[in-house]
Amino acid sequence: MQYEFHPNGVCSSRIFLEVDGDTVQKVQFVGGCSGNSQGIGALVQGMKVDEVIARLQGIRCGRRNTSCPDQLAQALLLYQSKNKTDN
Repeated sequence: MQYEFHPNGVCSSRIFLEVDGDTVQKVQFVGGCSGNSQGIGALVQGMKVDEVIARLQGIRCGRRNTSCPDQLAQALLLYQSKNKTDN
């Protein structure tokens, strides 16, 4: 399933996710640090959603209370909550 998330407090403006069951298939950031966001997307591809959340949630960028990795974790948490509600 494809999902679009609008992050807050970071340079990227959108995160596109493709999730199959409980596995991340693809992540694409729009805006932000291109190399870092491409790297994050490549690293989490094929990982379980819960593992991505556990590894990335709470990461901060400088003085910000969040980061692009943390926003990806937030997107996946929201995806999980919506997916559970829809079933």
